[in-house]
Amino acid sequence: MSHRFNSRGRLNSFGRFNREEQMQSSASGYGRPYSQRPRHPPGLKGKEIGLFYRNLNREKKKEQPTLRLSPHIEQKIKTILNNSKSFYSSIFDERCNSEYDDKYQHIHDSQFKRKFLEIINGNIEHNLVKAISMEVKLQRNSNMDTILLNEYKDKQIQDNYLNMLKFRQKLPVYHKKSEILQLIKDNQVIVISGETGCGKTTQIAQFILDDQLEAGNGSITRIICTQPRRISAISVAERVAAERTEKLGKSVGYQIRLEKIPTREQGSILFCTTGILLQIMKTDPALKDFSHVILDEIHERTTESDFIITLLKQVIPKRTDLKILLMSATLNSERFSKYYNECPMIHIPGFTYPVQEFYLEDVLSLIQFRFPEAESTVYRKYGKAQRERYKEKVHKKEDFFDIIQPYIQQLRAEVKYAEHVLSELRNPNSENLSLELIEKLVRYICNNKQPGAILIFLPGMMDISQLNKMMLESGCYPPNKYIIYPLHSRMPTIDQKLIFKEPPDDIRKIIIATSIAETSITIEDVVYVIDCGKTKLGRFDIAHNIQTLNPEWVSLANAKQRRGRAGRVKSGECYHLYSKAREMTFDQYPLPEMLRTRLEEVILQIKMLQLGKAKEFLASIMDPPDLKAIDLSLNLLRTLNALDEEEHLTPLGYHLAHLPLDPRTGKMILWAALFSCVEPIFAIAASLTFKDAFYCPLGKEEEANKKKLELSMGEYSDHIALAEALRRFEVARRRGNAGQFCREYFLSFNTLKLLSEMKIQFAQYLYEMKFLNSDNPGDKNANRNSNNVALIKTIVCAGLYPNIAVIRRASKNGIFSWTPEDGSVRTHPSSVNCKASNFPSQYLTYFTKQRSTAIYLHDTTCISIPILLFTGPNISIKREKGKYIINNFNLSENIICESQTAEVIQELQHALNCLLEYKITHPATVLWSSFEGQILNAIIELISQEDREMGYNKEDIYYSSD
Repeated sequence: MSHRFNSRGRLNSFGRFNREEQMQSSASGYGRPYSQRPRHPPGLKGKEIGLFYRNLNREKKKEQPTLRLSPHIEQKIKTILNNSKSFYSSIFDERCNSEYDDKYQHIHDSQFKRKFLEIINGNIEHNLVKAISMEVKLQRNSNMDTILLNEYKDKQIQDNYLNMLKFRQKLPVYHKKSEILQLIKDNQVIVISGETGCGKTTQIAQFILDDQLEAGNGSITRIICTQPRRISAISVAERVAAERTEKLGKSVGYQIRLEKIPTREQGSILFCTTGILLQIMKTDPALKDFSHVILDEIHERTTESDFIITLLKQVIPKRTDLKILLMSATLNSERFSKYYNECPMIHIPGFTYPVQEFYLEDVLSLIQFRFPEAESTVYRKYGKAQRERYKEKVHKKEDFFDIIQPYIQQLRAEVKYAEHVLSELRNPNSENLSLELIEKLVRYICNNKQPGAILIFLPGMMDISQLNKMMLESGCYPPNKYIIYPLHSRMPTIDQKLIFKEPPDDIRKIIIATSIAETSITIEDVVYVIDCGKTKLGRFDIAHNIQTLNPEWVSLANAKQRRGRAGRVKSGECYHLYSKAREMTFDQYPLPEMLRTRLEEVILQIKMLQLGKAKEFLASIMDPPDLKAIDLSLNLLRTLNALDEEEHLTPLGYHLAHLPLDPRTGKMILWAALFSCVEPIFAIAASLTFKDAFYCPLGKEEEANKKKLELSMGEYSDHIALAEALRRFEVARRRGNAGQFCREYFLSFNTLKLLSEMKIQFAQYLYEMKFLNSDNPGDKNANRNSNNVALIKTIVCAGLYPNIAVIRRASKNGIFSWTPEDGSVRTHPSSVNCKASNFPSQYLTYFTKQRSTAIYLHDTTCISIPILLFTGPNISIKREKGKYIINNFNLSENIICESQTAEVIQELQHALNCLLEYKITHPATVLWSSFEGQILNAIIELISQEDREMGYNKEDIYYSSD
């Protein structure tokens, strides 16, 4: 099923005026579109301007109209509410015999309730004791030991196995085999560091398994080995199975999200992502089904790996038979050893062929290339605003000039490089990513160097896409001579695996990858590496509660890993596209992910694993995050109703913790399933989780913005534009003209393809959780309301709340808004609302807020007052000067209404909360023919613009002046 938004006339629902009302509004400008509010008289300055707007706001508040429901719709809602009360009293008044808190006794007994209450009332210590006392799969079975041993002995006389063994014995790690096994025997935890190419990732798990098989312990041996990425888990598993001359699924298997080939339960090795091990520990906290845990690539310091390293410290005192191996590709093993009470370490030297390194100055000597003219030479051409932005850039580049000038003087004294090279190094643009330079370097290698694959490291998927397109369109890489593979984590697994195929001798392979290709995976035929020196890192600005994702310089450890990808089969070459002087400023290791990201997902996992208070657990991590970052995440989870005031999971939080999503987008897709508008919300959630598909080519910004505005269909919403873009793409793809559609609307085909696949994943998750009857996001029953724009905006706001801004004024430079935490904020030029006028409401909701030259809201949707009422926390009603006032958000904005209207709205929101709690605690799809559907339809009626199907008139909801 394909939803289509209806962009016809708008109903003047709360806070949303029709054209006649706009014309008849008071002179104060309260009812006017927000771009047409009165400006201050000419001649006013400073404080006088502030006083003018203060008085204007006072007048606005005095003349604020009163909100009323028509008798017709009011009576209909009351009838629905009365019917629902009898239902809720019958189910919520039941009392079940429970050993748990009274708080959830109003929910009748169910499988969900039992699981949920076990989570919120348990603790890790009790769970570990309980888990250890339970029967496990790893039990001594002498017959199985004999069978596994004989199978292993038979294998050792097979030619294929012996040939593989000869190759394995050449790896450096093989010379340390007996030493490693002795350390494992004598210690519960060891740290292994190994250089690139030493073979630790593929061999150490096999050493353990073979040793245990020979000792007659096959039945009590099951090894789990984590990898930070999906492609690593799969490729390593396939390689190890091949070395054991087996097919996957026997003694070797893998498990990643939504895909697995399981192993036998005894005498086996399971490779998995770090996230999968966390999922396993939710049901098996003591890891009783495993004898050995190997955490690979721990030097990357991902949030999940740091989390597990901390968690295992609580497990090992209870599981004294469990062996833990921490493996790192770099020499920072001392920190991990210290964290585990000075556990022993062992280092394995690597083996690669010599790799010759080139830096930017060397590359510029090899190929003639000029960077774009530095802005300082055209400074006088700039206007005032551009000059301010230029000053900011100069401030950021001060360190560049401090670093590069002495280095250039040194190079000039050595007479090592031509003057044109030094001139280009002096240009600040030499440190910007240049795809043109990379393409020219690739062409140089192809024309002048011996055969061998080329691996190019770029920061992000869009860079990969643009370089791939540039190379294909150049005509210099015909398919009979070259094969080009893009590689990033969002690609389907089957596409990722293609990079390992060796092409025919007369075809050169070129891989364009993100940092996914740095570790774990080995592309054997790579001889040449091009390292742009940048990687995309998310950072969380605690002071401003803002998340950023920008390209940054890699660490020395990253650079070393990238260089090590060359020289696997013969001498290699690595081209660093930064100067030797810049490399000297690199950090030794990357900053741990937990210190630079939001913590909502981490906290939900802490709760699911019953690890106690978030601050206490996070204080025990190797590098604890800032306390303010923890508080911000706790507050957001409480606002989302994922945690209660005591920091316990709520039923909603329980479900959000099971979704591999940001809790905000997780809440969106749950509401989408309940309200039956899956397709558009899944599209929006996928875009916010990953990235939107719009791009803006240089010189065509205005044309691209017009196309995005067209996709928003006059709804003042970037989120509607995201959903509509994906909807039209999927239609175009079925018709075979998706490429043409993407070019016309400045959209990335690859991104849209990935977003479409993510929608399918969301449907699979919710189907497994019983919130959908089908794992098809296009299912008709899941999309009965997918054409209702107001409902879509409501669900978006429900997920993004409290990210609300109030529009204050519009100017030729864009929209100026206000948020409680930031004060004045601006709408980003990429938003469809940047240059909008005639806003139907003064409120915006947003997902991304970033600081650059100002604080910008990147994606915005204009929302009405009823949307705020039904998506924020419970509303409160107070009587003030004879009027009833509704307030439910921290914006100093009150809604004046009649007493009966306020009561009906409050009761309806209470009914919605009861329904949501019921559906969350009794996972199932909504029965639209029952009271459930009546309540949801009543809410949809109030928030919708014009729903002709329900037969209500524009007069059902209106403002009047008192």
